[in-house]
Amino acid sequence: MSIHGEIGNTAVVINRPEAPQPGRRAVLAGRIAALAATAGFMPLHAVWAAGIPLFADADRFHVWHADGGGTYLWTLTALAALPAVLAFALIRPWGLVFPAWTPWGGSRVPRLLLVVPGYGLVVALGGYALLAVVLTVVQWNSPDVIFSPWTGVYGIGQFAVWVVSLAVATRSYARRTRFRG
Repeated sequence: MSIHGEIGNTAVVINRPEAPQPGRRAVLAGRIAALAATAGFMPLHAVWAAGIPLFADADRFHVWHADGGGTYLWTLTALAALPAVLAFALIRPWGLVFPAWTPWGGSRVPRLLLVVPGYGLVVALGGYALLAVVLTVVQWNSPDVIFSPWTGVYGIGQFAVWVVSLAVATRSYARRTRFRG
């Protein structure tokens, strides 16, 4: 190899520094966020989407389900896979460089492509969890509710875990990729 090749390789390293690997805490947080989206959120919503009134008033549930609630729940259940993919992208190499099988294979992933949705989802899920706290307290003994208030208690805890773990994983990604060219 000539000196020109070494200088060229050095210039590439200087211009395109690699992001450091995520720490153990960030990896664990990313995995927990993905689990919260899939194992924590999807099963119960899929049961409801299928028309099974688990932890719900059967009569009110069936009316709500037939009036579009089923479609809404199937949509939510399917969309919950996206935050799981986001959580893994924040901690895996394919969150830094597009996989070869994609049209952008080998290109770097723009950091804002993951940072903005990561933080945006943290804010949205956090707001939803706060709304769930208020609704759970206000509707606790209401005879008009469809779902048991205990589903709200479960959801608040599940969303708290989801929000905190996604925030940790997103913060780690944002810090690791901050100075990439």
